[in-house]
Amino acid sequence: MATVKTALVQMSCMAGKQQNLDKAIEKVKEAAAAGAQIVCLQELFTSLYFCDVEDYENFKLAESIPGPSTDALSKLAGELGVVIIASLFEKRTEGLYHNTTAVLDADGTYLGKYRKMHIPDDPAYYEKFYFTPGDLGYKVFKTKFATIGVLICWDQWYPEAARITALMGAEILFYPTAIGWATSQDEETNTEQYNAWQTIQRSHAVANGVHVVSVNRVGLEQDGLMQFWGGSFVSNPFGTVLYKAPHDAEEIKVIELDLKKTDRYRTHWPFLRDRRIDSYQPITKRYIDEE
Repeated sequence: MATVKTALVQMSCMAGKQQNLDKAIEKVKEAAAAGAQIVCLQELFTSLYFCDVEDYENFKLAESIPGPSTDALSKLAGELGVVIIASLFEKRTEGLYHNTTAVLDADGTYLGKYRKMHIPDDPAYYEKFYFTPGDLGYKVFKTKFATIGVLICWDQWYPEAARITALMGAEILFYPTAIGWATSQDEETNTEQYNAWQTIQRSHAVANGVHVVSVNRVGLEQDGLMQFWGGSFVSNPFGTVLYKAPHDAEEIKVIELDLKKTDRYRTHWPFLRDRRIDSYQPITKRYIDEE
């Protein structure tokens, strides 16, 4: 399709898993009513961001994929005729868990899943305690409305992930996200962090000539110690921000993307044409030590 209407759903979460799923379902319905064809939910939207602590009880939040949440969302996608991008805590088997996003097509078909490849381990983001790194590789999904690529949060900082997904044919890169500010931080630090987060993703749009849709959660969590900064945004294929959500409020926004712009920008700024793929072997090394 030449154009596609994409919706981002930026929301706050609560403790109850079913409550969050029900809330997300209502917001998907609102987005569909506003004309959305592809709806992206934020990272791990069925719970509070539990990775702020290392607690074995939190493993009880995980579920199989396909499973209960994807079943409910597949039914919803089919009823509304929309594609749904749903980030969930996957229990693969006993003792093996992933941070995973499922894609449901507009007829309700489960198209598959992407498992987060880059797993952080920082104060209040103890994801290595919970998640095994993805082993499905990078993925694209041929939906009714567009061929999309899905990456997850920490993947945002890695140009290699965006490049590979774009080279696989993704017309839009989606990034379900959960990132925030410690409430003890000063405003200058907050601004610098948000700007870096947005800039790196806009650079993926420029380098690959594709739209980028980044969807973050919002609200105070961790007993008021972490403010998830919202700021979800959509970038065109040359890094222009088409929309930015507020930092302190829930938001549903439908943006029409003109997919023909990929050809225009890639033709006038032929970064893909001029890639020296014969020279990139060193990128597979951790670090290049001098001889």
